[in-house]
Amino acid sequence: MADFLTGTTRGGQSWTPKFVEAIDQKQCIGCGRCFKVCGRGVLNMIGLTEDGDIVDAFDDEAEKKVMTVENAANCIGCESCSKVCSKSCISHMPVAA
Repeated sequence: MADFLTGTTRGGQSWTPKFVEAIDQKQCIGCGRCFKVCGRGVLNMIGLTEDGDIVDAFDDEAEKKVMTVENAANCIGCESCSKVCSKSCISHMPVAA
């Protein structure tokens, strides 16, 4: 069994944060809920063209809007983004200590 990075809650309980790893862009509907709930700037919305090229989310060529992990190092492991995701497309992992 691996040892993972842990923290302590205000009440003194041990807690293992799980940090954002990836977003399944095939499942993501680009609703932006995860973006709104994250106060750390971890996620960003991008646009995908018909050919799968990445463009600005508000570009006229964007056929689909999806979320992407832009600043994974800013994640604190709270999993709030997953809790608001109706498509369960965000994966998280604990970090080895």
